[in-house]
Amino acid sequence: MKTLFKNYADSFKGLSKEVWWLSLITLINRAGTMVIPFLSIYLTEDLHFSLPNVGWIMTCFGLGSVVGTWIGGKLTDKIGYYKIMVFSLLSTGFLFIGMQYLTTFKSLCIGVFVLTAIADMFRPAMFVALSAYSKPENKTRSVTLIRLAINLGFSAGPAFGGLIIATLGYSGLFWVDGVTCILATFLLIKVLNPKKAKIQDDIITKNPVSAYSDKPFLIFTFALILFGLIFFQYFSTMPIYYREIHKLSEPEVGFLLGANGFIIFLLEMPLIKWLENTKYTKVGLIFFGAILTGLSFFILIVSDWVGVIIIGMILMTIGEMIAFPFANAFALQRAKKGNQGEYMALYAMSFSIASIFAHNAGLQLAAGIGFDNTWIIMTALATLCMLLLFGLKVYMRRKNDAQ
Repeated sequence: MKTLFKNYADSFKGLSKEVWWLSLITLINRAGTMVIPFLSIYLTEDLHFSLPNVGWIMTCFGLGSVVGTWIGGKLTDKIGYYKIMVFSLLSTGFLFIGMQYLTTFKSLCIGVFVLTAIADMFRPAMFVALSAYSKPENKTRSVTLIRLAINLGFSAGPAFGGLIIATLGYSGLFWVDGVTCILATFLLIKVLNPKKAKIQDDIITKNPVSAYSDKPFLIFTFALILFGLIFFQYFSTMPIYYREIHKLSEPEVGFLLGANGFIIFLLEMPLIKWLENTKYTKVGLIFFGAILTGLSFFILIVSDWVGVIIIGMILMTIGEMIAFPFANAFALQRAKKGNQGEYMALYAMSFSIASIFAHNAGLQLAAGIGFDNTWIIMTALATLCMLLLFGLKVYMRRKNDAQ
């Protein structure tokens, strides 16, 4: 047991204090976005919108994410990551509080678009900050620590969110979301002032390459869009599936989603440290993560036993534990060729683009052809994602390009 604990603790060594602070800020922020996993349930059960209308609202969520991520990347290259992070966090806090007063279809479409546009300006700025505060050899583990914070927040967030809904209703949830974002802003201002923080890897690229002319990166981006199309079903269509087909209560949905984050909190860092020392390439590991995530949908077709949803959640969790840190590390590695903000914005936009279609398509398909047929389509998309990643691996090997 002592050896196990020592190996776990050793996986955190060597990371800068700024990365630890950035992780804590991310933890507070992620725990404070607990409304997101419950948004589809809130819209259907509290506001009584149909599934197709909820799908369009979630499309606005994705559109706002694309716009915000693109603007955030551009502004990060122009005025720096710090100002963008402060503006995004603080504004998002007040917008979350205001969201509870929007009840019509049109106002929610506009409100969700504006909220996610401003909230997702944070993402490329945070990635560039993470790169600046990490030594080159620590970037994958720094990314993993950020994901650890995200998933610890996501583990606690939905669990507490379900309890808050049961006691205070959705209004209380919006208030908690807003206040935690505002608190994260004050912490960021106090501990990550770039005049005082120590830069670990200051990357200056002469004649930077455009991310949009980097062929391997574009293939990688398209594969991530497909990955996002299936992954995001766990945050819109899947909670309704749990409710309607398996009759789980909101606290039970929250605890099941929270288990995902808790498993990642326990296992991801030592898993990534071990995988870094293997012969596998980043693209190869992302490919394996896509296989497991695709399987998490395939097994839902095989059986209607309630235990299958737990097995599916475990498969998806292991898949994302492997795929996301190495996808992020691959993007940071390629970003050294050009404008970091542009590269990291395109990386983040891959998931934003996916969210435009994922939530709406999943909900529309579930309403039109049923959940089982929806999971068949998701399995097919996962297969296409795997083929692209395999093709990218072969292409980069032939070009003798870093994977």
